[in-house]
Amino acid sequence: MLRSLFFAAAGSARLERLVESAPVSRGVVRRFVAGGSAEEAIRASRELADDGLAISLDHLGEETETAEQAHAVRDEYVGLLARLHDAGLTPPAEVSVKLSALGQRLDEKIAYENARAICVAAAEAGTTVTLDAEDHSTTDATLETLLELRKDFPDTGAVLQAYLRRTEGDCRELAVAGSRVRLCKGAYAEPESVAFQSALDVDKSYVRCLNILMAGEGYPMVATHDPRLIAIAEDRARWFDRSTGEYEFQLLYGVRPEEQARLAAGGHTVRVYLPYGEQWYGYLMRRLAERPANVAFFVKAVSSRK
Repeated sequence: MLRSLFFAAAGSARLERLVESAPVSRGVVRRFVAGGSAEEAIRASRELADDGLAISLDHLGEETETAEQAHAVRDEYVGLLARLHDAGLTPPAEVSVKLSALGQRLDEKIAYENARAICVAAAEAGTTVTLDAEDHSTTDATLETLLELRKDFPDTGAVLQAYLRRTEGDCRELAVAGSRVRLCKGAYAEPESVAFQSALDVDKSYVRCLNILMAGEGYPMVATHDPRLIAIAEDRARWFDRSTGEYEFQLLYGVRPEEQARLAAGGHTVRVYLPYGEQWYGYLMRRLAERPANVAFFVKAVSSRK
């Protein structure tokens, strides 16, 4: 029930205005978001890299309504990649990109061209790009764009969401040599017709998908904070004779940092998903929906009158 409420809140413009105007302490947003600017994102990336962690940066923004806005997002990423390279943070730091921010809902060709420009910039910077997953209505278009980009940029990463009923099939299609695939549970409100609804069914799907990826020839990127799923991933990696360099764990910025450190100390590649930008509201609501334990932290900060 609480999860559903936060998914609904993520789409409420009225609540968004209320939350953004409330005296939210810096700790609320900064727990999950690096800051509003590329400079702050670079600073946070440096701190993570110094701790032996890899990074995937996401410039927050999903409300692209014009081609000009889409081009501005493209230019933000191109500039960010140049700054990451100049700071000596590539290849440990890559970028994650939402095609909706690049104009996918306006014109798939515009989104592809913008994504391609970012891939060119990433290649010049010596790093990679991952195409983020969004709601189920965009999955086919996103995977089609992925296949086009991989013709020239084969290391472009994919993201698959275990709560979608189709994902086992997508895992089989993408578990090929050189294919980087991030497997996450899923962070959007989806109907029962396309997505599993119970936490148990989502977890079971995650394990089935994980088995497919670990058994394949690609590079699984295990995106979860669930201790049981992390332990299962470690077990499956041993079962399929994968070294720690043949897969990685991915965790969100600000979530279970002690687990990030533990996995890194054990020789695993650990990549932190690091968002930045001013459009943090929708991202924050989805994080709260995924992890209800964060609710008390959030409510305390919103109610602060400091």
